[in-house]
Order: sequence, then C-alpha cells, then structure tokens
Amino acid sequence: MSRHGRRGIIPALILAALAGCASPQRLRPFTTDGCSLFPDGTPHRKDLWLHCCEAHDYTYWKGGSEADRAEADLSLRACVAAAGQPQVADWMLRGTRAGGTPYLPAGFRWGYGWPYLRGYKPLTIAEKKLVEESPRR
Repeated sequence: MSRHGRRGIIPALILAALAGCASPQRLRPFTTDGCSLFPDGTPHRKDLWLHCCEAHDYTYWKGGSEADRAEADLSLRACVAAAGQPQVADWMLRGTRAGGTPYLPAGFRWGYGWPYLRGYKPLTIAEKKLVEESPRR
C-alpha cells in the first residue's frame, strides 16, 4: 500500500469513530418512583398529586436542555398547586431545583434515562425517536 493510501485510511477511521459518538446513546426504559423522597399526597388523600410527579418523572427521564428542566419543574409546581396545594407546590419546586441536577448520581436526576453525565443538552432527532418508541408504564 502506498503512503497516500494510509493517509486516507487514518482520517476515515477517525471520522467513523466520531460518527459513532454522534449516534444516540442507550435509553433505559422509563421508570417512576412517584414523588421521589417526598409524599405522593396528604395523609387523607395519599396520592393527591402523584399524577403530577409521574408526569414530571417522565420529563426528567428523557432529559434535554436546562430550559427544559426549568419548564418541567414549573409544570410540576403548577400541577400540585392545581390539586389545591400551592404551599406544597412551592416546597416541591425548591426540592426539584436543588436535587434534580443531572450531575448527581441519583435515580431521579435530570435525564436519568440516559447514561450518567449526559448533562444538559437538547435531544437529537434520533434521541427523540428513541423516547417516542420507548414504552411508558
């Protein structure tokens, strides 16, 4: 093989490796634990805002940008407030803002469906397709 041929192979291998990095990562199946580390409702209505937390978990599972996370947390707050618990909603907002960062190795972190340390970044078209195709329990 000539020297020219080898020079063509190396860039091609590098491009192939980089293309592999750009492909969508593995997405774990959706799971929810309800209102992570927080009650799912009041003592008299034990699941009063559970539906809010499950919707919030779905959004956290799929992840996305930092703005997406802020919107998800505000949606949780609005949902719990609409269930008649505005003070609880404020506390939940504080908790999710403090504990939901993608940089904690917790099962309830932002983007927990993706491998750890994905961080904040918008979903690619391929990743959105994986999210849409994933069963939602």
